[in-house]
Amino acid sequence: MTTRRDLFKLTALGLAGAGLGCTPAPPPLPMARLSARARDAFLDDVQRRAFRYFWDTTNPSNGLARDRFPTPSFASTAAVGFALTAYPIGVQRGFIGRHAAAARTLATLRFLARAPQGDAPTGMTGHQGFFYHFVDMERGRRFETTELSTVDTALLLGGILFAQGYFDRPGESEIRDLADRIYARVDWRWSQARPPTVALGWSPEKGHLPYDWIAYSEAMLVYVLALGSPTHALGPDSWTAWSAGLPKHWTVEEGQQLIRFGPLFGHQYSHIWVDFRGIQDAFTREKGIDYFENSRRATLAQHAYAVRNPMGWTGYGPRLWGLTACDGPADVTVDVAGRSRTFRTYSARGPGDFDDGTVAPTAVGGSVPFAPELCIDALMAMRADHGDELYQQYGFLDSLNPSLPPTVPLKHGRHVPARGWYDGDYLGIDQGPILAMIENHRSGLIWEVMRGNPHIRRGLQRAGFTGGWLAA
Repeated sequence: MTTRRDLFKLTALGLAGAGLGCTPAPPPLPMARLSARARDAFLDDVQRRAFRYFWDTTNPSNGLARDRFPTPSFASTAAVGFALTAYPIGVQRGFIGRHAAAARTLATLRFLARAPQGDAPTGMTGHQGFFYHFVDMERGRRFETTELSTVDTALLLGGILFAQGYFDRPGESEIRDLADRIYARVDWRWSQARPPTVALGWSPEKGHLPYDWIAYSEAMLVYVLALGSPTHALGPDSWTAWSAGLPKHWTVEEGQQLIRFGPLFGHQYSHIWVDFRGIQDAFTREKGIDYFENSRRATLAQHAYAVRNPMGWTGYGPRLWGLTACDGPADVTVDVAGRSRTFRTYSARGPGDFDDGTVAPTAVGGSVPFAPELCIDALMAMRADHGDELYQQYGFLDSLNPSLPPTVPLKHGRHVPARGWYDGDYLGIDQGPILAMIENHRSGLIWEVMRGNPHIRRGLQRAGFTGGWLAA
């Protein structure tokens, strides 16, 4: 089973902050001339549909969120974190009442707090406070031989701590107490198979995985949470060891000087819960940017790559761009117009890494705060150009590929004559960033709540971050 963590191993082996350099964006599409009301109505609809994905498909009795839908699937620990993040957004946007959102959140946290933890290969939900990457939807037990995942646990904790901060009323105290209990029991020191860095995961059969988080990626959240732990905190040397690899990834891509990570999810995930605007660690102070600006540059670089379209994929340009880890149509190499082309199913995609013409709306939707004009216009263009083939009950389906020949046998999804391939599934870990990052752009809700979290503040300060809101 290929996971997004496996993809990391393969790929790794708006406001920029006061006073920091900000790369100008290209001119927006003509859609920018639409009224603010029309744009807001579009964003309302995207968020409402993405919210309904989590509200409708999550198991209400235990809060477990599906990895994908409508294909039958197991639950994804990371998707549960995105679901917990979705519920307060739903309250703020009027999609659901606060009482219902709190009840669903409480059911989720009660399950997570009580679910069995241990080193047995079956019948467990987690171990040492961490959770398995995938669990079954009904009982929440380990799915097959999936690994205990440090980063998926971190994404879950992001949602848990956000819920803790949002549900701050007297009658919601159990949510806050359970959040503290679940976070405090995570033994980050145990996850250090090769100190001072953190292993990607663990399994009962093989022990800790032979890879550590040692390069720029979504693992910033792992280390911020580990450094901020009130019970099993890692030392500042763990952030130093993680960031030691940043200089070799500092490069120029499509005219943008940045810390490189090809798929856009690596530039998005940590930013959902941590406001990196205007705060800097040692490396970003040296370079005169912050991590938010770095993600902005990565977004602009992907846009420029699509406009340049060096591989000649159908449709690439300002109206269709965005490469990340996502579904794809097939694992096959075929001749297309006299040129050998390799396509994949689920895979990490990024300029200079792998590009088979498959575009994922989450790559653009999850980057809205970094380059709002480009991203919102592109989302609106995708909706206008592809209609119901791409945009359905729960918003944007996971991906599309206009370049795939109609003769290629598909693993999933469907051919549409003269249009190419469209996925048939929504993925929880891709719907989540669309919903959350649009909200951060529109209201700053998640960032505002999480800036008040003492664990996040402590973790950032122990990592050496200074300035901005941390100095307030």
